[in-house]
Amino acid sequence: MLMCAPSPARDGIVMIVDDNSANLTLLDEMLSERGYSVRSFPCGRLALAAAENEPPDLILLDVNMPEMDGYELCRQIKAIPDLAAIPVIFLSALSGAEDKVKGFEAGGIDYISKPVQFEEVQARVQTHIELRRARRREQDLLERTLGAAVDTLWELVQLTAPALAARSRAVHDIVTWIGRRIELEDAWQYEMAARLCLVGCLTLPDQVFGAAYAEQQLTAEEDRMFRAYPESGARLLARIPRLEAVAEMVGLQQNPWANVPGAEQSRQGAVLLHLALEFDRRMYRGMTPETALAELRLSGKFDPRMLRALERYSPAEQEFEERRLRTRDLGRGMVLEQDVYCNGLLILKEGTILSDTWVERLTNFLRASETADLVRVRVRVPRAGALESQRRSA
Repeated sequence: MLMCAPSPARDGIVMIVDDNSANLTLLDEMLSERGYSVRSFPCGRLALAAAENEPPDLILLDVNMPEMDGYELCRQIKAIPDLAAIPVIFLSALSGAEDKVKGFEAGGIDYISKPVQFEEVQARVQTHIELRRARRREQDLLERTLGAAVDTLWELVQLTAPALAARSRAVHDIVTWIGRRIELEDAWQYEMAARLCLVGCLTLPDQVFGAAYAEQQLTAEEDRMFRAYPESGARLLARIPRLEAVAEMVGLQQNPWANVPGAEQSRQGAVLLHLALEFDRRMYRGMTPETALAELRLSGKFDPRMLRALERYSPAEQEFEERRLRTRDLGRGMVLEQDVYCNGLLILKEGTILSDTWVERLTNFLRASETADLVRVRVRVPRAGALESQRRSA
């Protein structure tokens, strides 16, 4: 049997790879009876293509196969980020210790000797699928918790320092652009580091941050304050579970080549942050992307791949129109064009991008006072080209 048609997975999707058709049929029937959706393949090439198209929950893999043996197939599976976490159980008549070690070194998680006993196969398949699902649930929970913590921190940055938040968004866009073009693994960590790389600047007065970022003249004390912001940000982020690598990237961003302890991934992230910051600071001073990139190339400090990735980058252009709106008409994404005060208290700063939380804050404060609730904002509007495209598609 070359391949069974996919069926809805009740207990999980199991892929079986074995060049012996009798073994395929036997395992297929036994596991299908237990509620698994089974996909069977006689060679590694077909199995690898199918796994990339629709990843299974577990792979049962024969060791001795023509063209590509099980060890090599497992290594190739583990080299693909979307497949690397799939548990692989080897099936083999080779039961020596050296064969099992070779299987584990290739990335396998378990080893079943042939001839197989179905009770053993069933028990191990069930155990590893349940473990994988438990890890997924834990991962989902951690990511949701982590995402919520970072979103809350970001809202506080936006509330406290809108100008700082604007530069953070620009750096994040640059890092995301580079990461996608050089296909960085674990891109979320680099993007999160970019989003939070300037969080340590919350300790600085607004005027000091603005002058330092634009590389204007600073006093010795102001320069010391600005140079300390990466360490401040790293200390804050290191308190959040699973952000240890992100904290290291943020801490090293001003001098990623310093001879200090740090994982290779953290150092690469710090180099990426440093490049994105230097690129954005030049554009912030009025340089075109082309001129800024040419200067960075002349420095000789940066990875040529990262520099090539920036060749076609340009900041996202958005069109806004200014409006005066009542608080009930405010919405997410609008940008305040004024500081908003209530009874002498600053509620939100000019430049704040409104979220549901900040709209609610404005509404509540202005309702509780005699302050007029008309607020000047910038509202994002579709560009002319986008409108024309919408008309054509209507």
